[in-house]
Amino acid sequence: MRAAQLRAIQQDIKRNLTSRDLTPESVARRHAVSARTLRDMFKNEATTFTDYVLEQRLALAHRMLCSRLYDHLTISAIAFDSGFGDISYFNHAFRRRYGATPSDTRNAVPRADDVPG
Repeated sequence: MRAAQLRAIQQDIKRNLTSRDLTPESVARRHAVSARTLRDMFKNEATTFTDYVLEQRLALAHRMLCSRLYDHLTISAIAFDSGFGDISYFNHAFRRRYGATPSDTRNAVPRADDVPG
């Protein structure tokens, strides 16, 4: 039962990544559990609520930076669209997670004009 509830909570988090009110308390309320229970569920998975949210936001930003569909957006816009409120924190966390800056990641993606004709 707990595993299914945790999957539902994780899906809720993914759907609400851009919300500035993505807190353990708000998610716990939506799932009718206490914030402590929610934290314990993540602890049992060897992570924390905060780390899970950060990982999901970074993964979203990474996908956007690697997709030509988002070339029209600035890196700052991608950070904000991924749920980050602080560009400096985003840059630091991104580099720590992926070993490259957001700019380097974006520039490493082949573009149509990079492909030999």
